[in-house]
Amino acid sequence: MKIRKTWGVVIGAVALLALAACGGSSDSASDTATEDEATVTAGEDITIAVITHGDDGVFWSVAQKGAEAAAAALGITLRYQGANNNAQDQAQMIEQAVTDGVQGIAVSLADPTALDGALKKVVAAGIPLVTLNSGSDLFKALGAITHVGQDETIAGRGAGERLKAAGGTVMLCAKQEQSNVALETRCNAAAETFGGKVIQITTSGDADRVAQQAEIKAAMDADASINAFLGTGPVIAVDGANAAAELGRVMPTGGFDLSTEILEYINSDKMTFTIDQQQFLQGYLAVVFLYLNITNKNTVGGGLPVMTGPGFVDKSNVVAVQELVGKGTR
Repeated sequence: MKIRKTWGVVIGAVALLALAACGGSSDSASDTATEDEATVTAGEDITIAVITHGDDGVFWSVAQKGAEAAAAALGITLRYQGANNNAQDQAQMIEQAVTDGVQGIAVSLADPTALDGALKKVVAAGIPLVTLNSGSDLFKALGAITHVGQDETIAGRGAGERLKAAGGTVMLCAKQEQSNVALETRCNAAAETFGGKVIQITTSGDADRVAQQAEIKAAMDADASINAFLGTGPVIAVDGANAAAELGRVMPTGGFDLSTEILEYINSDKMTFTIDQQQFLQGYLAVVFLYLNITNKNTVGGGLPVMTGPGFVDKSNVVAVQELVGKGTR
């Protein structure tokens, strides 16, 4: 039997969003998640697909929980898929969602060139499109109604400023993914405000942390003047801090995004800061915005992206954030 939905459901979803923004929401829907796809089914015949470049790691699992929580509150069907940083797979997932006739699609734009053809099919089919996480400067050109995420330029500039203020003069900025425009922007923007020399490398990735740490260590060892480190994700940031420690080098270190591990490092003075883009909200808001467009033709942002970050977590506020990360909502 179908449950007829009312605007009370939307109000309830907004209430849940308010709790999520404070980091205090819980997520029973996440129990139904599988590694590749999660489905939450109830109520009206609306299916929304959230298709990201992400893996099942510390960042994207939280974004998935946000999308699941929104779908559960709204009583709709959610199809969540992560492409594990394979742009061709992500494009195929998008095209399949179009073929299947979903009512709304949200995608991340780590490699927008590879997704261009698939996204044109979304728009041509008249399916509302929202981008999340990566793509804040590209969403309008690709036909999306809005973007949910952080401005990577602002975030990167903030990181550069902090590392400069901490005494850095030569920075190593390490990226964990090839062809991810967001990570490129983070390093380039950090270079704008850092003021000193910036060396950029791309590692073999988070999947092999031993190799990644060794690659960062080799880059640091090759240049004794490096006295600041920035990792463009939570795993690579910790690996960089460990590489510096192995070499006996004391330097300010920064990262992006949250994990239990990176917060422990900040709390124990092994790292200086990390930047929080609130990925739970990215998943949650993308689903809510698509739902409101499907059911009420609402658009948000006024042609501008809806920002969920950046925010900084350092020694001054890390303890308050740690408990929320443990709950899986930050």
